[in-house]
Amino acid sequence: MTLHKGASDRDRSRRPRPVNPFYGEADPVAGMETSPPRHTLPEGPVSPHTAYQFVHDELMLDGNSRLNLATFVTTWMEPQAGALMSECQDKNMIDKDEYPRTAELERRCVAMLADLWHAPDPSATIGCSTTGSSEACMLAGMALKRRWSRRNTDRYPATARPNLVMGANVQVCWEKFCTFWEVEARQVPMEGDRFHLDAASAAALCDENTIGVVAVLGSTFDGSYEPVAEICAALDALQERTGLDVPVHVDGASGAMIAPFLDPDLVWDFRLPRVASINTSGHKYGLVYPGVGWALWRDEEALPEELVFRVNYLGGDMPTFALNFSRPGAQVVAQYYTFLRLGREGYRAVQQATRDVARSLAERIAALGDFRLLTRGDQLPVFAFTTADGVTAFDVFDVSRRMKERGWLLPAYTFPPHREDLSVLRIVCRNGFSQDLADLFLTDLESLLPELRIQPRPLSRPENVATAFHH
Repeated sequence: MTLHKGASDRDRSRRPRPVNPFYGEADPVAGMETSPPRHTLPEGPVSPHTAYQFVHDELMLDGNSRLNLATFVTTWMEPQAGALMSECQDKNMIDKDEYPRTAELERRCVAMLADLWHAPDPSATIGCSTTGSSEACMLAGMALKRRWSRRNTDRYPATARPNLVMGANVQVCWEKFCTFWEVEARQVPMEGDRFHLDAASAAALCDENTIGVVAVLGSTFDGSYEPVAEICAALDALQERTGLDVPVHVDGASGAMIAPFLDPDLVWDFRLPRVASINTSGHKYGLVYPGVGWALWRDEEALPEELVFRVNYLGGDMPTFALNFSRPGAQVVAQYYTFLRLGREGYRAVQQATRDVARSLAERIAALGDFRLLTRGDQLPVFAFTTADGVTAFDVFDVSRRMKERGWLLPAYTFPPHREDLSVLRIVCRNGFSQDLADLFLTDLESLLPELRIQPRPLSRPENVATAFHH
């Protein structure tokens, strides 16, 4: 969550400004001489129409979410899904006794995901909805740490510090988990053209204090899958040599809703005995508005019972495993609607169309000659590219800035250690980013290239703009 500061003295002392009298509903001149205060509560109410118009007008300055090529988050759903969400926005997901059918839809979604991800016994698979993959990852990390601490009661916390092995490309939530729960983050840096975790490096960092390895099915940096099966095989070999039994969590925030439909022969899920848990974002390629995520554990052994709280709340005994308590049931209902609406074939068609757009757009960008592809959108429908060798007049930050002038939110950022020298652009193709929109994007990109090519040099930029987009 972004932290915000209160208004400065300068902001508070600004004089009120006149308001368009047509903002008034009945009397266009009554009580409408000034705008309401921005940083203190107004003295009295205004009409709903006036309040709406103030907020609506200010939000017009936000970017267009459909043109946001940075975010993985769903920006379009069918009107029927929107209607269901509106009908359920006042239902508190935690009140399972009061809203039993909403709770039942959550249970069905967990069962569907367990079946989709080849759980050995879907009926025994434990899972829950969350506010997104970040919370799901926190829960998975907590389970890994608790399982490890139970096995090392004689050493922890007195003499042993737990660690978690991951690539430097992980989403920032994993760094947060390690900081908040006092776990050492052992990150494998990028090397050369390897932009994510590899099996040998993962196994090499494991020891008796390793609570698990995080494998990412779909890196946010370039859209590539990490080799989950190879990582599990390397950990199998490590156990044979040393006796260390290190579980794997698959962060499938995006890929867990792509691979089952487009890459069915890829083995990455509960078919691998070492995979203890999986998370995904329903609000990414699960095709639901934010925020909903899912966390599933292979069986009861993978999720220690003491982490599941049983709360006597509003007359019912309610098991819960979550960092949050109250949250709306609308997104869970929308997830069930989407599962029901599309089915396997529908998801396959939607995700294939998205991947087709990504691959086509990547090829056409490469054909311009000014850019070099790092990935091609053939795993996640996401690809990263940088300026071609010999391009010295502009850099990726110039391209990002100029495309923003035309409404496109195209992220430019540097890679993490040891590839801080590499700055890239990344395009996330989502449902709703059609071939027509891709054509318009490419037309705008082509039209600005002549101006960029005649620049004497890339425009200077402060270092703090070189941020990665971890959406």
